[in-house]
Amino acid sequence: MIRRFALAAAVALASAPAFAAGTAYTLDPGHTQVVLQWNHFGFSNPEAQFGKIEGTVEFDQADPTKSSVNVKIDTASINSNVAKFDEHLKSADFFDVAKYPEATFKSTKVEKGAAPDQLKVSGDLTIHGVTKPATLDVKVNKVGEHPMRKAPAVGFDAKTTIKRSDFGIGKYAPNVSDEVGINITVEAIEAKAYAESQKKK
Repeated sequence: MIRRFALAAAVALASAPAFAAGTAYTLDPGHTQVVLQWNHFGFSNPEAQFGKIEGTVEFDQADPTKSSVNVKIDTASINSNVAKFDEHLKSADFFDVAKYPEATFKSTKVEKGAAPDQLKVSGDLTIHGVTKPATLDVKVNKVGEHPMRKAPAVGFDAKTTIKRSDFGIGKYAPNVSDEVGINITVEAIEAKAYAESQKKK
């Protein structure tokens, strides 16, 4: 499920300062988005976004293939900006959030992509109680010290496409497209620094 289910490990940019291999990062929920997009009867391509996302990235700068990601999404936090439609998305016709309150992605493999700033992150995507393999195409946006937090940070964009019917959410297909694009953008802060910042709130 997943404008911009990132999430990935990263590769160092040439200009980035060196961070320790295997550093743990925590997703910053205020700067992480998971957006779904589908086609509606051929007329439009609406979007909906999840508002509550948490997770971790284990980032190995020296060898990004040793990196990993683990993400959890609160399915009840879906927001299309249309309240009535949001209630329908949360109902048993679609996400059935009362029964399946979480969607998750846990990586199983990270591979280098075609360019130095690209990765392919494969893993297990669980939606609506069904787990299927999924692969994210990831772009590494930046690796470096966060100018406001004064702590190591990493950022990515990622995308994938899934068939919602594979997860038992196929109502109204094919008029409402079975294929759903997932676009993710992620900002993650070194875990200890992020935890300290939360204590100050």
